[in-house]
Amino acid sequence: MNMARKVNTLFVDIGGVLLSNGWDRAMRQLAAEAFSLDSAEVNERHGLLFDSYETGKITLDEYLKATVFYTGRSFSTDEFKEFMLAQQTSCPEMIELVREVKSRYRLKVAAVNNEGRELNIYRINKFGLADTIDLFISSCFVHCRKPEAAIYRIALDVAQARPEETVYIEDRPFFVEVAGRLGINGILHKGLQTTLESLMAAVSAGM
Repeated sequence: MNMARKVNTLFVDIGGVLLSNGWDRAMRQLAAEAFSLDSAEVNERHGLLFDSYETGKITLDEYLKATVFYTGRSFSTDEFKEFMLAQQTSCPEMIELVREVKSRYRLKVAAVNNEGRELNIYRINKFGLADTIDLFISSCFVHCRKPEAAIYRIALDVAQARPEETVYIEDRPFFVEVAGRLGINGILHKGLQTTLESLMAAVSAGM
């Protein structure tokens, strides 16, 4: 990482970094088992619609109507949504790391994440992310999603940040690569210790 300027802004992914993924394949498999669903069919329908949900073009109810409730079920939409929400967990050590580094180095923190509106808002509130994160550049709010370069440009504009003064923590290598093409300094999150070391090296540069 070549830091030409002192870092003043931190971009961070949510799912896979601060929290569990919102609605991934493993969770869908658990749901298929719990509700006796055809997992292959659910995943096929999910693949066709989830981008639309994550970019705010359809609601969670519309997504579920097409992926699960396209036929009669013995359970309700509310019961299924309760199951989805019950799968959400946090990574408290990573949240605390971001909080501590933000305070110590006076960083502006922006979440740059792909997530549907209802899940995103629930997770922000449940885990108190607004206490740590200043801006939420979520796909459902800005109507584009990673790995589109547009979402990173929006994040830079909204945060009023220069790419070379920004560090981005992300668990997907391709997303780090795309952000890097814009000059954003990426940290590929593999675990708390390595991310801590990389982040401390980045924010300490130029001091």
